[in-house]
Amino acid sequence: MRELVRTNDIVLVSAIGALLDGANIHHLVLDQNMSIIEGSLGVLPRRILVHDDDNHQARQILRDAGLAHELRADD
Repeated sequence: MRELVRTNDIVLVSAIGALLDGANIHHLVLDQNMSIIEGSLGVLPRRILVHDDDNHQARQILRDAGLAHELRADD
């Protein structure tokens, strides 16, 4: 799995999820249930991960959507 984005913005998480769903790219959102620990403040970022095989395509979709600045470095 490769991390695409790490953000506190739940609207952005939802938008990226919709883009990836539209392209039939399976993704995971990690740390979305951490609000129990942080008290629903939105302090802890959510991480969006995709399978290694879908990494390039997912990154291109986000670039095409104008979200290149949100992408994590691709190791």
